[in-house]
Order: sequence, then C-alpha cells, then structure tokens
Amino acid sequence: MTEQISAAPPSASTRPGSARKRVSRRWIAAPVAIGLLVIASVTTDGFATWENAKAIVASVAVIGPVAIAATLIMVSGSLFSLSLGVTAATSGMLFLSLLDRGLLIAIVVTLVAGALVFAAQGWAIGAWGVNPVIITIGAGSLQAAVAAELSGGNNVLAPAGFPGLDLLSRNVLGLPMGVYLFAAVAAAVHGLLSRTSWGRGIYLVGQNRQAAYVAGLPVTAILTAAFAVAGVCVALAGLVQAASITSANLAAQGTLTFDATAAAVVGGNAVQGGRGSVPRTLAGVMIIATVTDLFLIRGYSTGMQLALKGLLVMVFVFLSAKSRAAR
Repeated sequence: MTEQISAAPPSASTRPGSARKRVSRRWIAAPVAIGLLVIASVTTDGFATWENAKAIVASVAVIGPVAIAATLIMVSGSLFSLSLGVTAATSGMLFLSLLDRGLLIAIVVTLVAGALVFAAQGWAIGAWGVNPVIITIGAGSLQAAVAAELSGGNNVLAPAGFPGLDLLSRNVLGLPMGVYLFAAVAAAVHGLLSRTSWGRGIYLVGQNRQAAYVAGLPVTAILTAAFAVAGVCVALAGLVQAASITSANLAAQGTLTFDATAAAVVGGNAVQGGRGSVPRTLAGVMIIATVTDLFLIRGYSTGMQLALKGLLVMVFVFLSAKSRAAR
C-alpha cells in the first residue's frame, strides 16, 4: 500500500516528443495570459498602470483560496462543488456574528465550521458513492437556508469600532493582508499535494477511484480530508471578504463559484480528476482576475462578463480534451 501511494501521479513512460506536446498544452495558460495583457494594455485606457496592476493582485485575496478549494475537489475526481460561493458567504456571516466573542475565536470557529461542512460532503461522496455535484448542491441549499433563517435575510454587520478587525483588511506594502494569506495557503496546499503520501493518494483516487478501493487505499478518509482542507480555504476567503467590507450576506457570493471553478479549469487542471496542481491554479486565478478587471474597466454588464468568461472556459476545456486525445 505504501509503495502504491508513493508512486508518482503522472505516467513516467512517455516518448520525449509526446511529453513536450503534453507540457505545452498543459501550460497553454501562460501564453494566453501574456496575450491578454498585451491586448488589454494596447486597447484599454487605464489598464496598463501600476495602480491597476495592484488592484488585479488584490482581487485574488478572495477568489484565490476558493480556486484552490476547487482544485482539490477536481484532483480528487469529485468534479465540481456548487456550494463554494454559499459556503464563503455563510462563513463571512458566521465570522462577523462571532466577533463579539473575540477575533481569534471568530477566526478559529469559522475555519473549523468550513472544514466540517466540506468534510461531511467528502465523506458522503467516498462512503456512499453519491454524485459529488448533487451532494454539493444539497449542502449549499442547506447552508443558505440556515443562514437566511438565522439572519432573517438581513446583512450581518461587524460590531462598531471592533478592535483588531483591521488586521485582516489592512494593506501591507500596498496589498491587502488577504493576498498574503492566500499566498500562505497556496504554499501549504502545494506542499501537501506534492510532498506527502496523502497528496499522492488524492491523485491516485482521482485517477481511478475503483482501482484505489481495490488497492486498499482509504478512499473515504482521503476524500474527507481533501474536502476538509478545501473547506478551510473557502471559509478563509469568506472571512477575509467580510473583514474587508465589514458586512456579509448571502448575496455576497456573487459569481464566486463560477470564477473559482473557471480559474481551476483555465489553469489546466483536469476536470475528470487525477491531474492538476496549485501552480496551474495560480495561473488560472491571474487570468480570471485580469479578465474580470478588463471587463470592469470596459464597463461590460455582468451578463456579458459571464458570457465571455464562459467562452474562455469552453476554449480551455476543448484544449484539454485535445491534449488527452493526443496522448
């Protein structure tokens, strides 16, 4: 069992030419990002400025951790989670409602709650073999119902003049604290995926769950832990967003689920599971953040933004499918 978990996720026996083609397709996000930057800089006034560059980087404080959560779910072979945005929004509401008990308690309880909510979904997928999309829809609906009932449908506001809240929203070297928290989370999850037997187990489960069962891997435990880590990432994004605007409600999720999932797909992570990484997701996050910023500067409507982002995702899914067919 140990030898199987320690095996490298990708196939080691490939022809050099085939490997070069596969790598070039996997990292198609890099030239796309460069092309977007060049076109946007030439055609859009106000885009190619230092202040706008900082705004793009700052925007990843929320979408970034959620995209990492989406990556963990994809790599584990669990497709998508449609409860990402709801969990982020409810986490922000929970965080603000607990601030009167202390900042540390509010942070810890919010992160633990996010981990438990997602861990339950991972356990259900592993133990019952249920469709992951369906289970996340149900989980999202339950969270939204509970949050709406407890809040009465109103905004949850931070206590007036609460000391210490600015620790999560203050700027350091021109960037909000959330960006640094995202960087720390990205480094930690990358280390878990690439340097631990648990991380290698996630790849193996994602490649072939039935084979993982037959090989004796603790599939349910692996999926539960993967979802728990994803839940911590989502809860962190929710509390960072709530701290920055000092309010939270269910509408705060906006298009977060779509944007985070799109970032993971655009970065080159395999929708079918078993392949992906945090660095790829980082590339995808920057592409989605750049595209969103460009659309905002151009004054595109929300509907137009979603349509164009959806088209971008379809292009990358097509390229991914072509990559698999070429192997």
